[in-house]
Amino acid sequence: MPQLDQNALQELVGQIVDPWLEQSLADAGAVQGVRVGDSGIEIRITLPYAGLLEHEALRSQIKAALDAECAGKNLDIQISQKVLAGPDRPSLPGLEGVRNIIAVASGKGGVGKSTTTTNLALALHRQGARVGVLDADIYGPSQGMMLGVPSGTRPESADEKYFLPVMAQGIQVMSMSFLVDDNTPMVWRGPMVSGAMQQLLNQTLWKDLDYLLIDMPPGTGDIQLTLSQRVPVTAAIIVTTPQDIALLDACKGIEMFRKVDIPVLGVVENMSTHVCSNCGHEESIFGAGGGEKLAKDYECELLGQLPLAMAIREQADSGQATVVADPDGPNARRYLEIACRVSARLARRRQQARAVPNISIHAD
Repeated sequence: MPQLDQNALQELVGQIVDPWLEQSLADAGAVQGVRVGDSGIEIRITLPYAGLLEHEALRSQIKAALDAECAGKNLDIQISQKVLAGPDRPSLPGLEGVRNIIAVASGKGGVGKSTTTTNLALALHRQGARVGVLDADIYGPSQGMMLGVPSGTRPESADEKYFLPVMAQGIQVMSMSFLVDDNTPMVWRGPMVSGAMQQLLNQTLWKDLDYLLIDMPPGTGDIQLTLSQRVPVTAAIIVTTPQDIALLDACKGIEMFRKVDIPVLGVVENMSTHVCSNCGHEESIFGAGGGEKLAKDYECELLGQLPLAMAIREQADSGQATVVADPDGPNARRYLEIACRVSARLARRRQQARAVPNISIHAD
């Protein structure tokens, strides 16, 4: 058998297209090295996004692409991942350990935003990322319950200056519900709500996070403005249902983020269809195609669609969200795919931001 050309082999590996990045491994800068030795061929790949559960599929893809050239040779394909910080890394003391901040928002309540945030956080964690959740819904915090945090849990402090996030199912989480009694209503005016939000932002000490997901309250009010003014959010995700009234409010949410220069990564459509548990009939109760049209109109991406399913609601209410309660089920797989897509799209955005050249103008 003729000796394999190491450079030619590396070029061949670089031409393989990653399905989530939708670009070649070479363009993504993911090929760390190819070495041809007596015992076989060693290939090292480092992906810029969280997709741990997708590594085996990529490994099979690489093996298939090299089958003709490397027949009979032992292939050792090592795939790792490293999530890098966004272009505007937070400078606030408590946020110095956070590489990317994602705001999960909706124009109106009742569309499943908090459930999406919880499952997306758990899905990113399963995909190998370090994840935190900040529950910014001061009036109706729910992340503690959805992540199974026992009632009455209080955060520990660090140096009598910072709150330490509560650990729940591998996720760092901070919520106003940890600072007040469960049944205490937040009967506060706007400035008090903004002050509480700033305290959560400035005094929570997050530790080495790839992603901090912020579960936003519905609407376009004080908390949204406080967030945009105080924190360099990497991107926002809009959650909606296909219903016309929800889409109308989702449009307002997208426009709000645009006005404060926060890029909208895409749209997650909840309650897309309902499948009858008795006869299997599938029906679009709230309409069809709304999320796709919204994404197209605003030149962003439809990140995923979730069905109207009783199990998703029951699992979230029980503190064992779908990704944990039914990890191999079809709905968990949908969340895992959304997580992988979100992470890959953020990696592409970072790459594109770095590729823009600086232009300097000097007077003669």
